[in-house]
Amino acid sequence: MCGIIGYIGSKNAREIIINGLKRLEYRGYDSAGIALINGETKIFKCAGRVKDLEDLVNKSSFNGTTGMGHTRWATHGEPNELNAHPQVSYKGNFVVVHNGIIENYALLKKHLESRGVKFTSQTDTEVLANLIEHLYLEGDLTAEQAITLALNRVEGAYGLVIICTKEPDRLFAAKKGSPLVIGVGDGENFIASDATPIVEYTQRVIYLNDDDIAIIKKDELVLKSIRTKKIQPEVKEIDLKIGEIDKEGFAHFMLKEIFEQPRAIHDTFRGRVLPDNSGIMLGGLHDVIETMAQSERIIIIACGTSWHAGLVGEYIFEEYTRIPVEVEYASEFRYRNPIIRKGDIVIAISQSGETADTLAAIKLARAKGAKVIGICNVVGSSIPRETDAGVYTHAGPEIGVASTKAFTTQVMVLAMMAFEIGHQKGTLSDSAYKDLITELASIPEKIENALKVNDQALELAKIFQNTHNALYLGRGYLFPVALEGALKLKEISYIHAEGYPAAEMKHGPIALIDEKMPVVVVATKDDTYEKVVSNIQEIKARKGIVIAIVTEGDEIISKMADYVLEVPETLPVFSGLLAVIPLQLLSYHIAVLRGCNVDQPRNLAKSVTVE
Repeated sequence: MCGIIGYIGSKNAREIIINGLKRLEYRGYDSAGIALINGETKIFKCAGRVKDLEDLVNKSSFNGTTGMGHTRWATHGEPNELNAHPQVSYKGNFVVVHNGIIENYALLKKHLESRGVKFTSQTDTEVLANLIEHLYLEGDLTAEQAITLALNRVEGAYGLVIICTKEPDRLFAAKKGSPLVIGVGDGENFIASDATPIVEYTQRVIYLNDDDIAIIKKDELVLKSIRTKKIQPEVKEIDLKIGEIDKEGFAHFMLKEIFEQPRAIHDTFRGRVLPDNSGIMLGGLHDVIETMAQSERIIIIACGTSWHAGLVGEYIFEEYTRIPVEVEYASEFRYRNPIIRKGDIVIAISQSGETADTLAAIKLARAKGAKVIGICNVVGSSIPRETDAGVYTHAGPEIGVASTKAFTTQVMVLAMMAFEIGHQKGTLSDSAYKDLITELASIPEKIENALKVNDQALELAKIFQNTHNALYLGRGYLFPVALEGALKLKEISYIHAEGYPAAEMKHGPIALIDEKMPVVVVATKDDTYEKVVSNIQEIKARKGIVIAIVTEGDEIISKMADYVLEVPETLPVFSGLLAVIPLQLLSYHIAVLRGCNVDQPRNLAKSVTVE
């Protein structure tokens, strides 16, 4: 949500910043802006896309070797040029770009207005800019002192880059609750909300922690805390290649990421599954795996697609470890005074590692004495730093807003955790353990085969692109997959869709079924297969249209359903990893045919870093 890119060095800042904003478009936004320094500070901004901003900037010859840019997802104030970032202080001494929300902005604004400070936008960011300048002028302070003092007075979340026009040889950056990473170059430095816009220039980065303030010059970097204590920066090497954040010939990032899933799944278990498939070694859990095995309760917290992965994890853990599991929306968990006991294990799942509600839930769980385990994709993100231990999914960058490979790799990590705990506890025999690992190792190839339904999914999409509603049904391991399929359809094609346990159809949703209602039934072979056959018969009796996801060679449901998409056979525990593939492809093609912006669906952001 929102994106920041800043540069200071000797190169063309305009080009670096515009290209960086393009790399950040996946985060979701509705306006954009850029500030450049060259003797004076020039600002360009507009509502709309980065391309609109680029056209605006290209009308001017103004350039510089220092600057910053922003893509804004509107919170305070509608998306227009006035509210777009950068925001400028009332006398023009400070220029600010900001991710996050200043929660006490109204109180601060009232105080500043009483001192004669004028405001021109509706944003909380302008309040911060004006607070910094007010302190700067009234207290005769340096820019660094004014920024530090202001940040000690604000409440909320922020990722900030600030220019002081009186000190144009430096950028100021600060973080609390919203990610920022510094890219360390040779005679140049970068600052961004994630590594994607800077990876083509440097692989050396510094991840800012909460309450950090950075003073960045082209050949010098000073890191301090909000209480002015100097900090020794920790420079890390990132393993991110430019090709991973390009479409590489695919029409959309989402389609690329769907087709990357065999590789992503393989990378998730590579180095963790022993070469002879005799065991699993999760290095990130080495010190806590025994504690997890002895736990009497596991709570999984997540949002969106990660919550669906957590539901699959609930089925896997309870079957193979016999430990009770609860799956919670992080956004609800933190507000309902949950019962958490010492000895409870909390597993927090987030693709980005920056989801605000999940981070807040983690802090609550740890404060109550739980051991918190993280599952996330982005190395250096906040969740790995806030949890006691964890496992990276190693899915590679996921640029499309609608998560695809995040879901399958998260499920794979949960499965590996459950198998290892079950084996340690003795609830999973040696032979069953090895059989599960052997099948696990075959999943990438089976997903390759599942992807062969792409052309069929396109033909189905042509039939159903103009539908208004859809119902998704599944049982057991496949119920969360039905939820995920429905989410994919509604978030990128804007078609209303709902997922239900198939057995619950009779308790309400069956009233919706008629000859115009497509019902997607996830019905691969497992212990509930005969029950699902009965559910399909009930749908057909009411003239419903059935699209079935079935196991290759299915002879019963294939004859009953109107349309069928087949996936390879696997053990029930892995069925969702295969069954979700045609659902992703169907949603993708329907959205494309409807002319929707697949990678950046309306009103959505990739990483929800504010409440």
